[in-house]
Amino acid sequence: MNDFVRIWCLRHAESENVTAGLAGAVPTAPLTGHGREQAAGAARILSGEPIAGIYCSTALRARQTAELLAPAPDVSIVEMPELAEVGIGSYEGTTDPAVHRLTAEVLRARVVDHDLERKVADGETGREVVARMTAALEVITRAHRGETVAVVGHVASLTAALTALCRLGADIWGAPLPHATPFAVEFDGEDWHCPAWPGAELRWTTDPFS
Repeated sequence: MNDFVRIWCLRHAESENVTAGLAGAVPTAPLTGHGREQAAGAARILSGEPIAGIYCSTALRARQTAELLAPAPDVSIVEMPELAEVGIGSYEGTTDPAVHRLTAEVLRARVVDHDLERKVADGETGREVVARMTAALEVITRAHRGETVAVVGHVASLTAALTALCRLGADIWGAPLPHATPFAVEFDGEDWHCPAWPGAELRWTTDPFS
C-alpha cells in the first residue's frame, strides 16, 4: 500500500481578528472581504490538485477558508479542534502590543531554540501544541494513504508543529506564513518533509499574527 500523503497546508485567509489586532485564538472571528478573495485565490492555485478531503480547525475563519477552498461539493470538510491556534490563556483577545511582542518571542523560542516549554501567560506550552497538532496530522495521514488533502490552520500552531515534525528551525524564522498561501508538506510513511516554506520574502515583525 502506498503510504505517501501530500498535505497542502495553508494559514486561513485574512480575518477580522487580524485587522483588529486581537491576540490569541479568537475562534469566532470571520473572514474579511479581502480574506474571501484570498481564499478564492488559493482555490484557483489548488484547482488542479486531486484533493480528497479538507481539514480545518473549528475557528470560523478556518472553516470559511475551507469552504471557499473546496473544489467540489462532494469533497468533505472536517473540523478538528486539535488544529486550533495556540492558546494564550488570560491574554486571549487582547490588543496590548506587549502581549503581541511576547507571543512573537515565545514562537521564536519554539522555532529557533526548539524550546517547547515556554508559554504565554496561562496558555499552552509548545509541547502541548505540537502534541495535539501531530495527533491531528497522524489521523489525517492514516485516513488518506496515497492521497492528497488540504489542511487549513493557523500561523503559530502550524509553524510550531511543522518545525518539530519536519525538523525546521532558524532558517524559516523571518518567513511568517502568509494568509491563504498553500504549501506542500509530505509524509512518506515514516518521515515528514516540507520542501519549501512560503513567505520567504517577508520578515517577522514584533507580531507574527498580523
